[in-house]
Amino acid sequence: MRVLVTRPRPAAETTALKLEAMGHHAVVLPLMQAQHFVAAVRAGFERPHDAIAVTSAQAIGVLAGLGPALDAHLATPLFAVGAATARAAAELGFKDIRVGAGTGEALAETVAGFLGAETGSLLYFAGLPRADGFEHALRERAIDHVTIECYRMSPVSHGPETLPALIQFGPFDAVLLYSRETARRLVALMHESGLVCADVSARYLCLSAAVKEVLPAGVAAHVAAAPDEESLLNLL
Repeated sequence: MRVLVTRPRPAAETTALKLEAMGHHAVVLPLMQAQHFVAAVRAGFERPHDAIAVTSAQAIGVLAGLGPALDAHLATPLFAVGAATARAAAELGFKDIRVGAGTGEALAETVAGFLGAETGSLLYFAGLPRADGFEHALRERAIDHVTIECYRMSPVSHGPETLPALIQFGPFDAVLLYSRETARRLVALMHESGLVCADVSARYLCLSAAVKEVLPAGVAAHVAAAPDEESLLNLL
């Protein structure tokens, strides 16, 4: 199958390699790019804290930007939203990793088993824009936490001719969508190009139901059984 990969680089290239190994033809079209704020991470670590939380592998990439200065924090308990983020943290050298069930709300429940009201503080390394599910659930549980905004996702500029050029020989068999912002940007790019979803692909594969909600009504969209890439690729 011919599959459009819309996630940011360099993760998009990793996904493309997985698709090629599965026998598919991958086309990479990043729609968002990350700006990292390493100085915010450095300042954040100066705050008293008992644990760290991350809800994306992108945040792990920002932590990596500290270089050797991160070594002093690798033994701190780290709460990761899911398996993929946990693997990225392990590769970076974190030693005490607690893995959530894939959503912000589930991660807060995992944190609550370690930190309760008045029993510790949490540093949450987050991005912009983001859903507020994790922070809302932490507030509900009265868990002391500080959010450190360490990266921002911004749209990648593509001209209106980009999508028509990619589908000149026919639509994609599938489009992979990893975030609400990426889905919004793709829909906007279609409008700018004078296209509808069916022109670009017969199937839209979404990492979560929240991603699917952004797509126009009636689009052939499918949601991964779990919010991780393995489940997403299983939809193929």
